Amino acid sequence: MWSYVVRRLLYNIPVYLGIILLVMASLRVNDPVTAFLGKNATEESYLAIQQNFGLDRPFIVQYFDRVWNIVTFDFSATSWEQKRPIGELVADAVPATAMITVPALVITAGISILIGLVCSFFRGRWIDKTLMLLAVLGMSISFLVYIIVGQYFFGYQFGGDGGILPFDIEGYDVRLSKLSFWLGSPFEAIGTWMRFCGLPVLISVIVAMGYDTRFYRAVMVEETGRDYITTARAKGATSTKIMFVHMLKNAMIPIITRVMISLPFLIVGSILLEVFFSIPGMGRTLIGAINAKDFPVVEYMSALFAAVVILTVILTDVLYAVVDPRVRLS
Repeated sequence: MWSYVVRRLLYNIPVYLGIILLVMASLRVNDPVTAFLGKNATEESYLAIQQNFGLDRPFIVQYFDRVWNIVTFDFSATSWEQKRPIGELVADAVPATAMITVPALVITAGISILIGLVCSFFRGRWIDKTLMLLAVLGMSISFLVYIIVGQYFFGYQFGGDGGILPFDIEGYDVRLSKLSFWLGSPFEAIGTWMRFCGLPVLISVIVAMGYDTRFYRAVMVEETGRDYITTARAKGATSTKIMFVHMLKNAMIPIITRVMISLPFLIVGSILLEVFFSIPGMGRTLIGAINAKDFPVVEYMSALFAAVVILTVILTDVLYAVVDPRVRLS
């Protein structure tokens, strides 16, 4: 398995280098220093920023220097806007994003798979039709509408300090990004998480469930027609055992595919949530850097997002072999 992982990493090195090349070239179509400082900038400030980030050197030298920095995890370059090392920005942004994306991914997958099993078992009956109708309705509403309505009713009307719900419309407690806070007082940490991250996760789960439920239902319905299901029923296996042991186990390949494909898009999709709920995650950091013409942050964050996508694809293939012995990595 490890030899396969190494080979896949080697195969994707040219892809990753090409992505970095395209990102760097596209960001230099217009002068990034002029875009950041404006047309009325002094020559001294222009040269200072240009030399600080190495933009006065040939492009090929900049390219290899940036690749080396990324490979060696050297994020010491300074943000033009915030005057902080990019490594610090990433270290602060990743935990904040994880506080939304990881719970949303786990909860969405668990509920959607369960609903898919129920719908396949009661296929064509009223419960199946009702759940699928709700799934289609959920898919038909814009993500932005969910955010606005959720903030108004769950945060403004019934949430906050004086409401019956523990949700706040905006804000983020930086203690949530520290492991010591969770280990020191778990109940306080969970309450704090519910206050600042519970509503964004709830909205993310509701939006994603419509798409995932229809997909998992189609997978489970296809599995119900397999020979092993007929054999299990003939042997007297209970419906619960058929659903949660035989069917679920044999459907793990498409389930893993769906979950792992959703991960990069979930990170990108959290941009709206982070912006509207004032959560200092990766998406909000990237959007803020784009608006502020903060060239170094945009360059490094784009490379980081590309690495997440490539590693997700490799991890998906590895998980295939872990859950299904018929799959061999060769």
